[in-house]
Amino acid sequence: MEAILSKYKTTTLNDVNIWFKVTAVKEFPENGGLCVKYKDKQIAVYNFSRKNKWYACQNACPHKMEMVLSRGMLGDDHGAPKIACPMHKKTFSLETGENLNGDLEAISTYPVKIENGYVFIGFSE
Repeated sequence: MEAILSKYKTTTLNDVNIWFKVTAVKEFPENGGLCVKYKDKQIAVYNFSRKNKWYACQNACPHKMEMVLSRGMLGDDHGAPKIACPMHKKTFSLETGENLNGDLEAISTYPVKIENGYVFIGFSE
């Protein structure tokens, strides 16, 4: 399990060296997510249209190591965006990756930008 999680490292906007072009904005469901493969990683990308924001994080839920976060339920915790794992409802901040249940490690998050109708995810490598 450690090997899977070790692939993922949070990238801040200041650390971005590569903007990976995902697909057109119109391909994303409103208030939902898609899974994107980047190198050997699965990344969950969310169109949180209710807040007019985009987020990206690792797709692996650290609870049971399933690649399911892209199919999670979007919501908020006192105004902060979060994702709930569809399997066991463990919740994570989409801004910081913090486990909001307090019983798991944080997930890795990545910057997202929209340019010319396309979604891009920022990576440091």
